[in-house]
Amino acid sequence: MKEVISTTSAPAAIGPYSQAIKTGNLLFCSGQIPVDPATGAIPEGIEAQTRQSLANVKALLAAAGTDLSHVVKTTVFLADMSLFAPMNAVYAETFAEPFPARSAVAVRELPKQVLVEIEVIASI
Repeated sequence: MKEVISTTSAPAAIGPYSQAIKTGNLLFCSGQIPVDPATGAIPEGIEAQTRQSLANVKALLAAAGTDLSHVVKTTVFLADMSLFAPMNAVYAETFAEPFPARSAVAVRELPKQVLVEIEVIASI
């Protein structure tokens, strides 16, 4: 059985998808772009955008009753691979060992022309 997880502390879905889905003891979070859920603003620069995307991830995790320490897999989508190092620095400040498994890929374009989108899978 699957359960929809949603919160106003993360940006609302902008399409036909859920912010997150809980099934069994796993939580699948949709990709979070760096939109401030309170204002709709998108910060400038990859570091600030990574921080906002991760804040949105944290909000979804909290809504499901879990946190970053339970994240087992992340996928980071970047507008350009030249952004990897500064994104990685912020990412390293956010996650602690043992780090989740991760993929990081450059894509042609992201919604709202943001620089980063981050999705996670976590245990509950």
